[in-house]
Amino acid sequence: MPSDLPARQRLDKWLWHARVTKTRTLAQKLVASGAVRVNGQRCIAPDQRVGPGDGLTIQFPNRLRVLRIAAIADRRGPAAIATTLYEDISPDLQKPQ
Repeated sequence: MPSDLPARQRLDKWLWHARVTKTRTLAQKLVASGAVRVNGQRCIAPDQRVGPGDGLTIQFPNRLRVLRIAAIADRRGPAAIATTLYEDISPDLQKPQ
């Protein structure tokens, strides 16, 4: 990651770059719906600034994702690069066997 990148980035842009959502518009709608928490606080502003070390809790209709931001990117790249932008610490919600 180049050192000329800003330390923080808009939440909607980060969600799109990290391929959490397919489009930036969907990322904005997801945040505005109240389905995203940043460091435990509900966020409804897509322009909320996030950066490495921040925790995101994202409630999708059929699952819960918990991510820790590891890096930001200046553009949306391939999926292999997108997965390096976060650590997925989502709880395993499968039933015990």
